[in-house]
Order: sequence, then structure tokens, then C-alpha cells
Amino acid sequence: MASDMLSIAASGTRAAQAALNVTSQNIANANTAGYVRRSVNLAEVSGTNMTGATFNTVTLNGVRVVGVDRDVDSYLQSEVRRTGSDAARADTLVTGLTSVNDAVDNSGLYDSITAYQTALSKLSASPNDSALRANVLEAGRTLAQSFNQASSALSATKSGLTQSASAGVTQVNTLATTLAKLNQTIGSTPDPTSQADLLDQRDNILSQLSQYGDITTTIASNGTVQVQMGGTSGPVLVSGNTANTLAMSQDATGAISYTVGSSALTLSGGSLAGNQQAMTAAISTGSTLDTIANSLSSTVNSAQTNGAAQDGSAGQAMFSGSGAAGITLALTSGSQIATAPSGSAANSTDGSNLNSLISSLKSVDVAGQANNLILQTSTAVAGNTTTRDALDSIYTNAQNAMSAQSGVSLDVEAANLVRYQQAYQASGKVIQVAQTLFNQLLQI
Repeated sequence: MASDMLSIAASGTRAAQAALNVTSQNIANANTAGYVRRSVNLAEVSGTNMTGATFNTVTLNGVRVVGVDRDVDSYLQSEVRRTGSDAARADTLVTGLTSVNDAVDNSGLYDSITAYQTALSKLSASPNDSALRANVLEAGRTLAQSFNQASSALSATKSGLTQSASAGVTQVNTLATTLAKLNQTIGSTPDPTSQADLLDQRDNILSQLSQYGDITTTIASNGTVQVQMGGTSGPVLVSGNTANTLAMSQDATGAISYTVGSSALTLSGGSLAGNQQAMTAAISTGSTLDTIANSLSSTVNSAQTNGAAQDGSAGQAMFSGSGAAGITLALTSGSQIATAPSGSAANSTDGSNLNSLISSLKSVDVAGQANNLILQTSTAVAGNTTTRDALDSIYTNAQNAMSAQSGVSLDVEAANLVRYQQAYQASGKVIQVAQTLFNQLLQI
């Protein structure tokens, strides 16, 4: 009997010691990011002779440590990754769209167009006024520079998006390689405590990957994970100890596309998707900006070449180059502005050609086109900002739900610490009693 008591008590001290170690580990890592609360899984020691035993039979043979459990809900983890991926995409998209809007709006394009048209209207009242001609010329130069500035800022935005996407691809490949190596280590680590640390690392990498793209995970029974990017039908990024390579490419317009291995990848979440969508918006805005610049140039130049300059010579194109990046003022003197109709004598006061130019600009409504472009980009920023804020809130709620379920509560752990200390002391007391009984038996 004393021998049985010793073995039972010894198993109790071992179990209590294991529980104390896990509790201490929980307390020490209460503020460690990515740490999942752990608990000891205990089971009754089965007897050697269990003939006739039923499910509820108590064998009174002690307790054993079955393993260390991580108190985590896989569904909540999946929700945190999914909502985090959505939030990362929205945040990156808003940042990119804001840069696109600023590129156009901060260039002063709309104001420079209206200032140019105002200068033309003033000149129509006195076509031979040299000061008014110089004013038109300067307004034209400012207008061309506004187009140049907007195009340059858009190019910088596109370059930033490309660099951001490229950096994201590099980081994904680094994480995928690390995860593949971790899979190999997890599969060959039977110790439950060590594996818990490895599984925390695994989940942390999965959380990081989800910030770059939407991922689907499949957890094997041994704790290893397979990762697909771009949804359940997307290409496999990591399988076992093998990591495929994520790559980025751009077409002639600068549009971004991704592949994993040799398979095309379509992303709906993560910062890489946000970069891709923002680049599409930047390309579209740049194309519209070029259209406006070319419309202005062709309208003004057509009127110019149909008229006569102040000295009676044939009118010349006022603007040269194409697109917002290439447009520039071609005239060097206000006297070259063709206010009079073709064939007019020098210093003609006939401003009908200038009036035709003003009328043509109103007809194509260059100012309206610029205003619509600015309105379009600012509306996109406002709408996506609202979406981003909503997705951020959803992501925060998902994080809070998982933290409540798998996070460490110091109050709970403090209570467990006292509980397992008392269990350890109780088992120690049983050992003392068993030793006393054994000694008494020997003395009989």
C-alpha cells in the first residue's frame, strides 16, 4: 500500500511540477506578441489489470502528463488572418490613392487652366497690348509646367508602388522559406513543450504572410502547414519543407501582376493586392491626364496655326510635345500669339482668331475635364477611406476575440499558480505519510 501511495504521490508531484512550469511560462510571456496561452493536459494512469473495467472506472494509479495544449481556436486565427488581409489591402490602397490624388491636385492644374483662359479673355479686349500678350505667354508656361508637375508626381507615385510591391514580394519569399524550414522542424519534434513554441512561430509567420496576400492554410496532424495564396484555388506557396517563389512583373503601362512558381496569382487581400489596385488607378489617372494635355495642345495649336501673329506672319503652334510629361510652351514672345485671322496685316485689332481659340477651349472644356479628374481621384480616396476604417474595425474586433480566447490572464495564472503549488505540496505530504507507514511496517 505504501508503495502504491509513493507512486501515486510521485506522479502527482511530476504533474504539478509540469503545470507550474507551464503556468510560469504563461506569466513570463503575458506581453509577448504571438504567444498563445498553454495548459497541461493530464490523464489518469491506467492500471495493469483492468479486467471488467468500464468507462467510468477509477483506477487510483496516479496521474500522468499527456501533453501541453495551446489554448487557441483555429477559426478565430483564420478570421484574424482574413480580416487582417482585407485591412492591409484597404490601407495600402488608400495610401496609394491619396498619393495619386495629391499628384494631380497639388500641381495646381485646374487653377492654371482657368488662369490661362482668363488671360486669353483679357487679351481679347485689347489684342495688341504687349503686357496682356506677355501675361498669356506666362500663363501658358505655368499651365505646361502644371501638367509636367502632375505627371512627375504620378511617376513618383508609380515608382513608390513598384518598390513597395517588390519589397513585399521579397518579404513573402523570406517568410515562405522560413516556414518551410519550420515545417521540417515541427514534423521532427515530438516534445509537446518544444512543439508549442514552434507552433507559435508558425502561426506568427502565417499572420505576417496574411498581411501581404490572402492565404488559405491546411494544418496537418503533425502540426505542419500548407499555404496557398489567392484563395482556396490559388497556387501553393508552401508545402511541407518546400517553398515556391513569388514573383512580380509589370507590363508596358506599369501594371503589376504576380505569379507563384509558374502559376498566375490573383490576390484579393493583403498589401500586394493594394499596391496592384493603386497602380491601376495611377495608370488610369496618368492616361486621363495625358488626354487632357493633348486636348489642350491640339485645340490651342489648331487655332494658332489658323491665325496671324502681331507682325502679320503665319501663326505658330503655342505648345509642343505630347502628353502631360512632354507638353511645353513653344512660343518665345507674346507677339507670336495669333489673335488675328490668317492674312491680316501687322498690328491688326481684329481678335476674331483669338475669340475662336477661346470658344474652342470652352467647347472641349479642358477645365471641366481637369476638375472631373480631381473630383474622381478625391472621391476614390474618400470612398476607400470609409471602407478601410470599417475593415480596420472588423480586424480589431477579430484580434480582440482571439486575444480573449488565447491570451494570458495574469489573474487566472496567479490562481493556477497557487492551485498547482498546493497540489505539489499535497503530493509531497502523501509521500511523507507513505514513508512513515513503510517504516512502521518494517518495525513490526
